[in-house]
Amino acid sequence: MATEVVSNISSDLIWECTRQQNAFLVKRKQAGGVQFSRDPLNLVNKHSRKYAGYCNDQAIGIQPDSNTVELKTKLASRTSKPASMYQTASFSASTPSRKLYKSVVGTTAKKGYRSDLRAEAVARASAVKRSQREVKERKQVTKLRGAKARKAAEAEASSSS
Repeated sequence: MATEVVSNISSDLIWECTRQQNAFLVKRKQAGGVQFSRDPLNLVNKHSRKYAGYCNDQAIGIQPDSNTVELKTKLASRTSKPASMYQTASFSASTPSRKLYKSVVGTTAKKGYRSDLRAEAVARASAVKRSQREVKERKQVTKLRGAKARKAAEAEASSSS
């Protein structure tokens, strides 16, 4: 949207003008009129003022990107420069989870950026990391031992006779 270029309009006014219809809004009538957001800077994909990244001066987005986790923050000081308005950090799939969470918390809460989004940012990073895990193959069925093995052998012998 073109809201990033104009810096003299308050974010509250932008939200009030665009909350009923914008490019990121997804309305569903089937589920009781629930509204979602496709905004890449929205951590919970919920259509609300708190999580809307396009109208807040400071916003955080965590997205999967070809086997990496991408952390994107919106810099309030560069609202008039759309090309350099975002700061991006990428973490590979081999990055330990605790290191990823520590980086997310350091970016959001410890620097005083958006401490209210700390839990949501860690939950989103966790979900993205979990989605990129390789699926393990199922183990072979363990060999039965003891009474269960005798019972299975008897059942097999009686069925083959």
